Amino acid sequence: YTLVIGAFIPNWQVLPFIGLQGLVMFALYVLGVVGAFVVALVLRRTVTQGVSSGFMMEMPKYQMPRLRDVAIGLWARAEIFLKRAGTIILFSTVILWALLSFPKPPAGSGVSPVNYSVAGRIANAIEPAFRPIGFNRDIVLALIPAMAAREVAVAAIGTVYAIDNPDSASGGRQMIDNLRGRWSLPTALAFLMWFVFAPQCISTIAVTRRETNGWRWPAFMVGYLFTLAYIAAGATYWAAIGLGL
Repeated sequence: YTLVIGAFIPNWQVLPFIGLQGLVMFALYVLGVVGAFVVALVLRRTVTQGVSSGFMMEMPKYQMPRLRDVAIGLWARAEIFLKRAGTIILFSTVILWALLSFPKPPAGSGVSPVNYSVAGRIANAIEPAFRPIGFNRDIVLALIPAMAAREVAVAAIGTVYAIDNPDSASGGRQMIDNLRGRWSLPTALAFLMWFVFAPQCISTIAVTRRETNGWRWPAFMVGYLFTLAYIAAGATYWAAIGLGL
């Protein structure tokens, strides 16, 4: 979210201490929460109809948070992310780099190294299915390893651009320039909307499989969430085009 928002959403001040970029980020999370409630309501009245069972939960005592507890919570979250970055994200990025690097195009052929690679050929085969919602080859390439964790998408896109343009500079500024040069604003908005709903986290799918003791509900969850993400991204893309963005 942060990278794409920083590249395409102007850094305007909407209210005191509230910028447009932060407001867009907050709106995406709110949209995800609202979408979850709507989907739960629809499923409750269709797929999961039946007699309601009782549910009791003891609520904790509400009080002002202590600084020590907040610090411990932040440290735990940071530790979890660093472990994920050092395992899942790194492993996925290395695998993608290998698939993007081999085979190499013949010398002097003028063929893009990415298009000639194994990963590029897979992405080019899948890309027509995502073209109606504004996604290009680069995004399709990023979505595949991002199934491990959505954070992989940023590293994947950076890897694609680094291999496609090995002589270009690296860093966050260059990444933003690449996005602005290759993506339109409707595509960027569709990309953000996709990740509001898409189940791009294999660990979540694994937990669902364990809790439901089968593959029926995980498959159903993945199916309807990807469908919802596709529809939402497509609607956002075409609405943005219709508005002349």
